[in-house]
Amino acid sequence: MKVFPKLLFCFSLGLMMFSCKDTSQDKDNFRQKIAEGIIALPNPAKDSSSLPYLFSNREKLFLSWVTKEDSIATLNYSELTEGKWTAPEEIASGSDWFVNWADFPGIAENNGNLLTHFLRKSDTAYFAYDVFLNLKNESEDQWREPFKLHNDTTKTEHGFVSIIPFEEDSFFITWLDGRDTASKDETKAMNIRAAVVTSAGEILDDTLLDTRTCDCCHTAAALTGNGPVVIYRDRTETEVRDISIVRFIDGNWTEPKPIHNDNWEIKGCPVNGPKAAAIENTLVIAWFTAAENIPKVNVVFSGDGGEIFSEPIRVDNGNPIGKVDVSLIDKDNALVSWVEGSGSDAQIKVVKVTSKGEKSEPLAVSNSTDARANGFPQMEILGKNVYFAWTVEENGGLHVETSFLPLKNF
Repeated sequence: MKVFPKLLFCFSLGLMMFSCKDTSQDKDNFRQKIAEGIIALPNPAKDSSSLPYLFSNREKLFLSWVTKEDSIATLNYSELTEGKWTAPEEIASGSDWFVNWADFPGIAENNGNLLTHFLRKSDTAYFAYDVFLNLKNESEDQWREPFKLHNDTTKTEHGFVSIIPFEEDSFFITWLDGRDTASKDETKAMNIRAAVVTSAGEILDDTLLDTRTCDCCHTAAALTGNGPVVIYRDRTETEVRDISIVRFIDGNWTEPKPIHNDNWEIKGCPVNGPKAAAIENTLVIAWFTAAENIPKVNVVFSGDGGEIFSEPIRVDNGNPIGKVDVSLIDKDNALVSWVEGSGSDAQIKVVKVTSKGEKSEPLAVSNSTDARANGFPQMEILGKNVYFAWTVEENGGLHVETSFLPLKNF
């Protein structure tokens, strides 16, 4: 299986996906007044910035982003302190990075330790790149030299990484791994793996979770009271690409299991992965589907760490592009964000959903467009507020914007 043609189609499909939305509704009505209470939050990301990522551990909030100047890409981060973003700190930079709207760096914190990642080209083929990690311990002033996550040397795609805090000072990490696609065997496909990264930079328990997954949809991970869970877009032999979960129970990984049988049969990857959040054994998952050519953003709750889920709750306004995020306010209430479209126009939306299926009126966070350069909006809860970050394409350039909304507004 040749990597480039397959993934070029995958990314092209993500760009074109569901662009034929209802354009009859008046654009002025669609681009309605942004929700009252949204407060702009100046951030240190300058011009030529994009690919924001938010991480909250309920006590701290971090923002990472990438700047691109000429051929040099730089990964930066900032922490929210007393309601303001701190001065930016450079993590790493390079001229050989793979920088793409759909597969972007992330950041996580655990007991003062920080772990981030970026993608470095491994070959001249467009979709040949490796995942490199950046580690900074609480006791160290400098970031360590970047080190590779996976142990294979194939010139294939590795990415779509999710990182969460794990036991003690370590991190749990999962990613899509294309090592099998280097084979001439047409039955070989993208797989998903997981590992633990210690505060000393050791990579432990590298484990294959599923041998056949969608090629370029984001992964998601959450830590439940039973252990970590991984959520991703699966791929059957008949090209059904629904969302599956694997759980770490009693020292072993379970077999992949759909969270709901959407039965979305699609020949290429929609570039639209799930997001998840957990508080003890309360697990919430949001995802995009277009089964039967009906685009939807759904959310499900589980009270037992992902063994059994509620029936899906649809939250969109009828024309979702997807690009979901989800955060738990508490065990009974979640916030779901997504991008809603109308022709080439779009809005970042957010809604409160209860485990009983009750929904608030969706609020518009920001106007946007369906351009892929706008990337994947981010949402995290800290204290009494919910924070947002997204990329704006304006006057031929890109920059990151951030804002917040008090939870009481829901």
